[in-house]
Amino acid sequence: MKELKVPGGIKTWAEDDRPREKLLLKGKQALSDAELLAILIGSGTKDQSAVDVSKILLQLGKNNLNQLGKLDIADLTQVQGIGPAKAITIIAALELGRRRAGAMSDPKMQITSSRDVYQAIKPHLADKNHEEFWILLLSRSNKIKEKKCISSGGISGTVVDQRLIFKPAMQSLASAIILVHNHPSGTLRPSEQDKTLTRKLVASGKILDIPVLDHLIFTDEGYYSFADEGMI
Repeated sequence: MKELKVPGGIKTWAEDDRPREKLLLKGKQALSDAELLAILIGSGTKDQSAVDVSKILLQLGKNNLNQLGKLDIADLTQVQGIGPAKAITIIAALELGRRRAGAMSDPKMQITSSRDVYQAIKPHLADKNHEEFWILLLSRSNKIKEKKCISSGGISGTVVDQRLIFKPAMQSLASAIILVHNHPSGTLRPSEQDKTLTRKLVASGKILDIPVLDHLIFTDEGYYSFADEGMI
């Protein structure tokens, strides 16, 4: 294959365009997070290149793309050189990445451990800055029949009605369910409310013959499994 050559070379390109040339010559894997962000924002400021501005953006997200994905337009536009249009571009790109991860997960995967649950729900709960409560509806072989968001609430909690949990389970003829909710704060310890709710739902599941196999508390950095901890 004939080698692709770009006239001049990277030193002849404007500083804001150099990440594009690097991607063209070396491929996307060769670029740092800051360089990829620089391509998205296109240009920097009078005193800073697009890469420099991108490094500041990453610092705003604690050098973590998951944290960056939680920021909104008001947060991003605090950075000099980032206006609403560039902020929207960044948010859209990060959301596409999250959806791509969701599309790549196998909707019919078999659950054999709490780690499987975490990986199955991660595309849906990663980057969330508010609480959501989900259920996984399982077949007899513990394959996922459906993933369903039951409620979405504020930063500190969400209201869960057990009727909203077991109704779709009965409609889909689920053999078992797994509960999942996230803690935007990052804490992995269950609250007393979490414990009480879990006990109530486990008891209801036994009456309805739809056992609750686990309840996961999800954070971007890890998870807490009630089953693993012997609480179910």
